Amino acid sequence: MPCKKTGAQSVLFENGPYILGYGCVAGRKEGQGPLGGQFGYVDTDDRFGQDSWEKAESEMQKRALDAALAKAGVQEGEVDFLFAGDLLNQCIGSGYAARGRQVPFFGLYGACSTMGEGLCLAAITLSGGAGQRAAVCASSHFCTAERQYRNPLEYGGQRTPTAQWTVTGAGAVVLSQTGNGPRVTGCTVGRVVDKGITDANNMGAAMAPAAAQTICTHLKDTGRTPADYDLIVTGDLGVLGSKLLQELAGREGYDLTGRHTDCGLLIYDLQGQDIHCGGSGCGCCASVLAAHLLPGMQAGKWNRILFCPTGALHSPTATMQGESIPGICHAVVLDMGGK
Repeated sequence: MPCKKTGAQSVLFENGPYILGYGCVAGRKEGQGPLGGQFGYVDTDDRFGQDSWEKAESEMQKRALDAALAKAGVQEGEVDFLFAGDLLNQCIGSGYAARGRQVPFFGLYGACSTMGEGLCLAAITLSGGAGQRAAVCASSHFCTAERQYRNPLEYGGQRTPTAQWTVTGAGAVVLSQTGNGPRVTGCTVGRVVDKGITDANNMGAAMAPAAAQTICTHLKDTGRTPADYDLIVTGDLGVLGSKLLQELAGREGYDLTGRHTDCGLLIYDLQGQDIHCGGSGCGCCASVLAAHLLPGMQAGKWNRILFCPTGALHSPTATMQGESIPGICHAVVLDMGGK
């Protein structure tokens, strides 16, 4: 069978799709961080030549996808499906970016886990024989997220110590049935987990239980241990959420020490940049994947990575009504195939 359900939540691919190409863009603050030199393009004022933040986010997706297509050597019309998402209402960042493209479009909303959700769906679609190539893209923008989820920048509200900084960035990948490079050899589709966190400025605590559930389930489903992976990379748990994840996984008998890292910790200088608990947003793990993780795999730095974007499935309306914040995490196995 080309793909097979394994255990409670996982799917393994007999011949998983290759990642042919990848591309990313980032904002000025991200360009000043540790990964600044690895982004394909860094904008100087975060507007990307547009007259609104929302238009800028769509432009980011366009540029990231164009870069991924160019690296893959694939024309737009040769892509069977585009899976894309962002944090904006009705996913307008992605919908407007896809406007005019000659590609069938799936608009996704998995909050900050969207890149993982897209990779899961694209891999299952291609392994099931529904197409030859698919693209996945996700983005976020600090200014659009602040306007939608909290307050306009002009308000100048004080950020709490547990708050995270929404990444201005976008990442895209092109997957194909044939090729070379990293392959998607499995995935674990996350469950919605809600532990009653109501503080919208503490996303790490809201998402960590979902990350622990998905990662531990993946290891149980596949019979693997953390040592089977060079890295277990979560999306944007930040400082607090990463500590909680390691504690929760430890209770299940899995020691992630030395294996786990977090995109929200990699993308910024925690000491030199004022970002409090780390980075977040759909563009956080998407841009780190395309700028840092995939190039590192191709360079031989890592052979197998468990890529686990996390998301908080809340909204401003639900938060103001006192609702708790559900979390989600999707895990994707990226494998170079070597020993």
